[in-house]
Amino acid sequence: MNEIYLIRHGETEWNVQGRFQGKLDSALTGTGARQAEAIGKRLARLGLSFDVFVTSPLGRTRQTAAIIAGCVHLPEANCDDRLAEVSLGSWDGLTHIDIDAQWPGLLDGSTPFDWFFKSPDGESYDAAFERVECWLRERQGVTIAVSHGLVSRIIRGAYCGLPKTEALSLPVPQDVIWRLSSGRIEPVYVG
Repeated sequence: MNEIYLIRHGETEWNVQGRFQGKLDSALTGTGARQAEAIGKRLARLGLSFDVFVTSPLGRTRQTAAIIAGCVHLPEANCDDRLAEVSLGSWDGLTHIDIDAQWPGLLDGSTPFDWFFKSPDGESYDAAFERVECWLRERQGVTIAVSHGLVSRIIRGAYCGLPKTEALSLPVPQDVIWRLSSGRIEPVYVG
């Protein structure tokens, strides 16, 4: 059986501030640590045997994965660059206000989600899609994966064959475990 239990990192300081982290990092807040612990306890109660425990290499996901591992009694997660958040290039670490001030008019006409890919030096949707699709094709057995908001949308969209606009509008709460199995996606825990 191939199943993926997909988790977004817990809330970070920059999430609270409205900063887009991309490839940069900020620490989990107390809320973020509690979210990770609740997810870990829920995974432990599921009583599943996991074949792979993998995380993005970024600090906020590694911190989340370490908390989860302590609850589920898993070894340290392996890092996979393909699970890293989409880079916004020079917009990493900025807020919408910062972006509008430094690149006036560049986001005009953007949707709530396609603006992520308008950075002049950020990662394209197609590049992000290609790396997560490659990661999905390699999955065997039962996987726990800790990743990020935007890349989680792309993973779930690729898994279900959704068009870009639908994939980018998927919800990305930080207190949900998504199970990807048999071509379907369902939440198995909502905090």
